[in-house]
Amino acid sequence: MERIICLIVGYVFGLFQTGYLVGKLHHIDIRQQGSGNAGTTNALRVMGWKAGALTFAGDVLKCVLAVALMRFVFRETKCVPLLGMYTAVGVTLGHNFPFYMKFKGGKGIAVLAGLVVSTGLMMVPIPLAAFLAAVLLTRYVSLGSLLASTTFFLEVVLFGELGGFDMALNYRLEMYGAAFLLMVLAWVRHKDNIKRLMAGEESRFGVKK
Repeated sequence: MERIICLIVGYVFGLFQTGYLVGKLHHIDIRQQGSGNAGTTNALRVMGWKAGALTFAGDVLKCVLAVALMRFVFRETKCVPLLGMYTAVGVTLGHNFPFYMKFKGGKGIAVLAGLVVSTGLMMVPIPLAAFLAAVLLTRYVSLGSLLASTTFFLEVVLFGELGGFDMALNYRLEMYGAAFLLMVLAWVRHKDNIKRLMAGEESRFGVKK
């Protein structure tokens, strides 16, 4: 029951579409501009640095708040980290597939960043380094996002097996499954980017076509 509650609460938090709301402040529908995505990268390209930063901050914060709330509510359970992961899955689903926007939202990378921070600051450097290295070397934000989601999943497994989450094996395995799902969601939402990357047609950040 706790898992279902975390998924539902997370989904509700995820429905707060920062990019869409920031777009409305600029009198545009972000879904009708640029790539049509309601996430940070498109907000940055369409509306500039301030709008992009605000979108990123809002999407990170909604995950951090949702996870913190559920961890507090279920603080007496033996699987608090697992429930935080379930909450993040819910936030990602709400962010990526908001029902009131015809299930057309973002790609969940800023939300993932919020989860990384919520999991522990010691988890931040590796996914962040993977993202920055890819973007700085290739200018492909999508590639950086895919690498960040993949390295975070691997990091969760390694950290868990080293005893970092202090949970029984069955809870850890369930947590790895939830983290894997988040990685898969990120790759699925970037399927068009992957096709363009393979074809050499993906847009490079900071480079005009």
